[in-house]
Amino acid sequence: MNENLEPYSDQNLIEEYLKKGDEKSLEFLVKKYLKPVYNFVYRYSGSTQEAEDITQETFVKAWKNLKKFDVEKSFKTWLFSIAKNTAIDFLRRRKTVPFSAFENEDGENALTENLADTASLPSEIFDRKDLARELAAAMEKLSPKYRSVVFLRYNDHFTFREISEALNEPLDTVKSRHRRGLFALKKLLAENR
Repeated sequence: MNENLEPYSDQNLIEEYLKKGDEKSLEFLVKKYLKPVYNFVYRYSGSTQEAEDITQETFVKAWKNLKKFDVEKSFKTWLFSIAKNTAIDFLRRRKTVPFSAFENEDGENALTENLADTASLPSEIFDRKDLARELAAAMEKLSPKYRSVVFLRYNDHFTFREISEALNEPLDTVKSRHRRGLFALKKLLAENR
C-alpha cells in the first residue's frame, strides 16, 4: 500500500493490516479515529486523564479483537461501540451516580417528562459561535445517555442508525434520547439567559 492512505476505506486498511501485516494501515486508522474517540469518551468521563485512559483502552481492545471484526460492517460504529462500553465499564468501576439514575427501565426521566415545553432544540444552535461556551457547559450537565447521542449526532455526524449500532441501543431509543437530549439542552440554555 502506498504512503497516502486517505483514499482507502477503513475496511481496505483493516484487510491490509490483517492479511499483509501493513502497520501503516493500522497507524492511519488510529490517527483517523483517535481524536473523535477521545472527544466521545470525554463526554462520559468529564476528565482529561480518564478520557485518555479510556481512549487508550478502547484502541487496545479494538486491536486485540480486530480479527473478529466483520469487514462488511462499519468500522466506525464498531469502534465507537467499544469506546462506549469501555467508558461505561470505567464509570462503573469508579462508582459514581450519574444523572441517568433518575431514569426508569424504559429510559424515561421523571424530571424531564413532566416539563411542559417539548419543542426540539434546532440543529442550527450548534453553528452559532456566541452560544458555543453555553452549549458546552449545558452538554456537561446532560445525562450521559443523552449527551452521547447528541454528541455523536452533531459533532461526529453519525446517522441515527450508526448511533444505534455504536451504542448498541434500539433505533427508537436513540431517537427518543436525541429528542429528550435536545429538549434538555434547550431548557438548560434558557435557564442561563
